[in-house]
Amino acid sequence: MSTLRTLRKLVLGETWTLPAGVALTLLAALAARGYDDTLWRRAGGTVLVAGVLLTLVAAAPHRRRPGRSSRALLATGSLAAVVVLAAFGLARYGPRSAPPATPTANQAFRSPADTEAPAGVWAIGDGAKDTGAARALSRMVTADRPDRLLYLGDVYELGSSAEFRTNFTGVYGDLAKITAPTPGNHDWPAHRYGYDPFWRELTGAPTPPWYALRIGGWRLISLNSEAAHGSGSEQLRWLEGQLRAARGTCTIAFWHRPRFSAGRHGDQDDMTPIWDALRGHATLVLSGHDHNLQRFAPVDGLTQYVIGAGGKSHYGLSRDQRLRFGDDRADGALHLALRPGAAALEVVSAAGRTLDRSSARCRPATR
Repeated sequence: MSTLRTLRKLVLGETWTLPAGVALTLLAALAARGYDDTLWRRAGGTVLVAGVLLTLVAAAPHRRRPGRSSRALLATGSLAAVVVLAAFGLARYGPRSAPPATPTANQAFRSPADTEAPAGVWAIGDGAKDTGAARALSRMVTADRPDRLLYLGDVYELGSSAEFRTNFTGVYGDLAKITAPTPGNHDWPAHRYGYDPFWRELTGAPTPPWYALRIGGWRLISLNSEAAHGSGSEQLRWLEGQLRAARGTCTIAFWHRPRFSAGRHGDQDDMTPIWDALRGHATLVLSGHDHNLQRFAPVDGLTQYVIGAGGKSHYGLSRDQRLRFGDDRADGALHLALRPGAAALEVVSAAGRTLDRSSARCRPATR
């Protein structure tokens, strides 16, 4: 039997296997979409491709004696396996585009009634995963009764609504009510299905992709490293307007991918426009992304902290003369004791041990 004839039989099928397999494939796809729309957007194509190819292989004619037909079947099956693996890899690890950000006034993450009163703030990144370390950090922060928790991004792996419900709420519990978030690279591609509706349901207001609030005498600005932030972007124009209005340098900016890092991901050069805009207007920059703990020497009057060891995993650190502190073994969070004109900062491990102490002073806005 020729290869062409075998492929024709493969497509047409000789038994009920083909229609039954197609029906099961469609049911599996519908089940994935019904469970979580984000899962469908990420893996639905893979489910369909894999199901159809496996169905075609199952429907192919089989012979007991080896021959051209079985060789064609083997070749086709191997090709199907390669296609399925490639489709899965592309869906799981390939580039993912995100819907554009929809700027909105910040009604979701509000400032306290007294914006100048001393405040205790914690920052954690890459920790919304149900691990012992993540839960230990959550318990430690909860026991401190903070005024705010800054979450520096990534709720893993797809940023789906199910992951936000299970991972973020499951780990941080009531801390979610006082959280000021920024989206991570795992969160933003599906932000319309996970990040945005999760925070909108919690706060009762539309979720801004970037925003500002005041606490402890400082302005906190949540920026979005996953949305357009280059020259001429709407986010950069918004930031420049905020900085002109703020005056002084008592500003803390936080976003997910750090401008400087000695970890696996290294420096994120694309964040340069944001960093340049902050020069002379801010004092501290907080980020996650690299799963470790870092504090850099000041650059342009700005000190970069990387607080990405929230309990997911650990990434190693390379030797870097710019580092003033680094730890790639401990899980930890950053505590900021804020008051007008000054901040005391401590990197604290999940076991409650202080790993690094630093301080910052800023120039309050003149009235």
